[in-house]
Amino acid sequence: MNKPEVSRRRFLAQVAIAVPAGAALLDAAVNRAVAEDAALPKLELTDPSAKALLYVEDASKVDTKNPLAARFTPDQHCANCSQIQGKDGDAWRPCAIFPGKLVASKGWCSVWAKKV
Repeated sequence: MNKPEVSRRRFLAQVAIAVPAGAALLDAAVNRAVAEDAALPKLELTDPSAKALLYVEDASKVDTKNPLAARFTPDQHCANCSQIQGKDGDAWRPCAIFPGKLVASKGWCSVWAKKV
């Protein structure tokens, strides 16, 4: 049996087609993810999970008398939590704790964990 030979010229021609196509697909996927994040609704303060986890849109308004907020310190906010997703600097971003919703970057909830 004869093995089909791939010439260097054919290989380079295929790579020249594949690389830009791959880059275009990656760019489209990133743009779609950004658009999907923008289309997500903001987490409502009345949402049962938001209430249960003491979510606030402004960390300066955390009810420190609540036992669930006992470990809160003023330097904690959603933007420096390990659960936050999305682009740094955005005012509203997705959060792993509240899937399908956007949280305020300056907000806080009792699940806050330091970003490492």
